[in-house]
Amino acid sequence: MQTLTLTLPDDFHVHFRDGPMLAETVPATARAFGRAIAMPNLSPPVRTPQEALEYMDRLRKALPPDVEFEPLMSLYLTEATTSARIQEAQRLGILAAKLYPAGATTNSEAGVGDLEALYPVFEAMQAEGLLLLVHGEATDPEVDIFDREAFFIERHLRPIIAAFPELKIVLEHISTEEAVEFVNDGPPTLAATITPQHLLLNRNDMLAGGIRPHHYCLPVLKRRRHQEALRRAAISGSSKFFLGSDSAPHERQRKEASCGCAGVYSAPFALELYAEAFDQLDALDRLEAFAGHFGADFYGLARNKSKVTLVREPWTVPLKIDLPNGGQLVPLMAGHTLHWKLAAR
Repeated sequence: MQTLTLTLPDDFHVHFRDGPMLAETVPATARAFGRAIAMPNLSPPVRTPQEALEYMDRLRKALPPDVEFEPLMSLYLTEATTSARIQEAQRLGILAAKLYPAGATTNSEAGVGDLEALYPVFEAMQAEGLLLLVHGEATDPEVDIFDREAFFIERHLRPIIAAFPELKIVLEHISTEEAVEFVNDGPPTLAATITPQHLLLNRNDMLAGGIRPHHYCLPVLKRRRHQEALRRAAISGSSKFFLGSDSAPHERQRKEASCGCAGVYSAPFALELYAEAFDQLDALDRLEAFAGHFGADFYGLARNKSKVTLVREPWTVPLKIDLPNGGQLVPLMAGHTLHWKLAAR
């Protein structure tokens, strides 16, 4: 196979950031995707429907001319979120709300400490049809960082699903075999996104032979057995698993630091990275559904009508991307050879 034509895919998990960074991140995602869910963990976070609409306007203004791309909005849940706010969000076309346990990841300080306090909000989301997007990691200090996802599922997510059986939930950026099994065994209202870094890498790639800060993300990369479970899930043909890159840029000096930030930047080449993973598994015939069908179906959106074409052509991921402010981003798999390249959209 030398060419691969796919339904125009969507990215159901993107951190665009804000301000001058948008000049890089918005065109990077719009290059290969028709829609993307914009994560709301800005500083300050996107907590109200009006803030979401204002953020959407900033994203649209950062688009290159004549590029068809739709940013999709989500709200940042806090313990001050009300059912009335959820109802307003639904009226304004906001599709989802994001649950960050307090302290779980970048700009999550305003997240939720007492999840049960949000049960009235979950009830409103269930009634209004808003999706609950979950960063599924426990933040209890006694929980080992490699166990946070499995602990969160058992302690928090399982009770939420039992209490709200009609609430659609996306467990974001799953990273463990336990998460794969939980989603597979769960109800039709439960789905998960899988990132390119969790398909292509495991914790040896981050830690063996020296620390590689540009592979550090949350949830952190896990053992090979977890990577293999995610790879099996991605190519399984199950509609419960779909594309969500979790592209999360931090400038180089904030990654290469004594306390480096969590997040990898994959947006400019995300589709090629997924193609690389599926090609390694001899499953390119499964990529279209994973990237362009299952996520749209779960969100209740029409599938995109446009197509994208990839060609088999070895190329090297650039070592850096220059930003308008003079800073730099180091993309995921910088300096590595990939074997598929976007040819046309």
